[in-house]
Amino acid sequence: MAYTRGNLAVKEKAQERVTQQRYKETTKVVTRRTGLPAREKFLYLITLLAVIIVGGALMSRYAHIYELNKQAQSTIVKIKEAEKTIADLRVERETLNNQVVENAKRLGYVEASDKDVIFVPRSTTNTSTGTESSSKATSSK
Repeated sequence: MAYTRGNLAVKEKAQERVTQQRYKETTKVVTRRTGLPAREKFLYLITLLAVIIVGGALMSRYAHIYELNKQAQSTIVKIKEAEKTIADLRVERETLNNQVVENAKRLGYVEASDKDVIFVPRSTTNTSTGTESSSKATSSK
């Protein structure tokens, strides 16, 4: 028996009596899946397209950055090769400068002293004839 508000003299409820039922009531919950409304489908489609466009833009930017980095690397390699070539050519220039005096002495040229004056005539002709006339003038001496 149940204790209700301090009174023990409570009549039993009819539901609590044990009675046999002839059938058992059961309830079955049926859920139907309804399709999405057209507006919601359109919203999902627009959202999906926006995500794809933003992702494509990001990927193209990263591809462009990658291409720029690749070009920078190849330019750095070309610069290093050019610097090596310049260094080699400077060394070759120095060796050729050192050989000029030796080759001139071997060919019979004499070094000019400070007292000797070399006169080079000034010409008013163009550079191609000026070089020819200056070479003729030098060879005649």
